[in-house]
Amino acid sequence: MDKKSFVRYLRTLGIEVHTTTKARGHQGFFCNNRIDISKNTPENRVIPTLMHEFAHYIHFQIEPDMPKTGGTFQALFKSDNPILAVELFRVTNFVDESSLCIRLMEHKERIKEKISEYDKIIKKYYPKFRRSQKFKEFEKYIKHSDAKYLLKYDRVKVMGGFLQLFPKLYTINTIELCFPDMPEAFAAYIRLKSLTKKQARVTARINKINKYYKRPTELFARFVEGLYLDREWVEAIAPFTCEKFFDLLDKGYYGNLKDIIPKL
Repeated sequence: MDKKSFVRYLRTLGIEVHTTTKARGHQGFFCNNRIDISKNTPENRVIPTLMHEFAHYIHFQIEPDMPKTGGTFQALFKSDNPILAVELFRVTNFVDESSLCIRLMEHKERIKEKISEYDKIIKKYYPKFRRSQKFKEFEKYIKHSDAKYLLKYDRVKVMGGFLQLFPKLYTINTIELCFPDMPEAFAAYIRLKSLTKKQARVTARINKINKYYKRPTELFARFVEGLYLDREWVEAIAPFTCEKFFDLLDKGYYGNLKDIIPKL
């Protein structure tokens, strides 16, 4: 089925289809019986994206509150078997490489390595140092130094006394220039604390992305999209899910999706 035929079919179902909008910044978007495909979507991605959004439409017929709840496996597959989540995420990784968070994971690993390096520098001078415990020697030193602001900000301007016309600029990258008398271990600790916060932000971003991709409605949509892209491979990596899906499909559980899947 080509793009024009697919769009024509969707419109016969009463679905409003638009292919020249911005789709709210996505390749595609489904909301209230309307499917938008971004005008910037590459031609080879138009039909897969239509399949994805049509799957959301089918899910919406089964579970009307899915836009708010994200849906349930029980409603989609009449099963809560944990194998579904595992297999469906495997299909999601195949369909959308962004779900692997490769760049973020690599970034997180680089941060972890740098934290380890600073940890070693600190332990060279303070062998009993533990990241989970208070660094008393550092705290005693830092309370009398403007460097304490770098524990909260990587770059900060600090106003001095009444006679100081311009603020002093301190940055994580220029600690040694700004505070030439600061011990190496303390400079390393400030950078370690900065990286720890950065690591937490990256982890939070990964968790947010995973939460989105692992919503049942998104897993189902990418599963249907995957069947279009490579049905044989999807059946190989998600055998249990495919068995459940095609059994329900044959029984008419997914409504009009039965008109499309056999034609893939």
